[in-house]
Amino acid sequence: MEQHRTRPPQHGPRRGTPPAPLPPQARRRPEGVRRPSPGPARPVRPSRRLPNPRLTGLGGGLFCGAVMFLLGYLDQLLFGASLTVYGVLFLPVCVLTALWVRGSDLMIAPVVVPIAFAVGLLPVADGSGGTAGELMGVVTALATQAGWLYGGTLVAGVIVIVRRIRLVRRRRRV
Repeated sequence: MEQHRTRPPQHGPRRGTPPAPLPPQARRRPEGVRRPSPGPARPVRPSRRLPNPRLTGLGGGLFCGAVMFLLGYLDQLLFGASLTVYGVLFLPVCVLTALWVRGSDLMIAPVVVPIAFAVGLLPVADGSGGTAGELMGVVTALATQAGWLYGGTLVAGVIVIVRRIRLVRRRRRV
């Protein structure tokens, strides 16, 4: 069954929005009028801020999962699959994921972080005897390293909550 609109569409700009800028042809100056000089040029300073990428929910999950897998592989190569080193390396990845996810996808960060922890355990887990042995090694590592997993998820959750509160307050001010 077809539904019809009960209200006609509203044309024109919304109240409270600034008017649209004029096209370049309409902004021409009359003959003989000069633009004032901008003054002396200021030197450009290089920015020393950290990168501030904004990842989508999927991008945040892929970033976190790929980084944890690579860190797990490096941990296995350099430290002999030390689960403590892996757990310590997990915390900054949680922080970066929670900081770099864009505002509209904030709640995804505490969800993808534990999944990435499990993905990164694949090269680190001590499993032998085929697929069942590998799976048992990952489950054992998840059970013994639950503190790192909960801690990283908690850190990501707190950062996401703080960012969400700041975002809501900023929107209310505007």
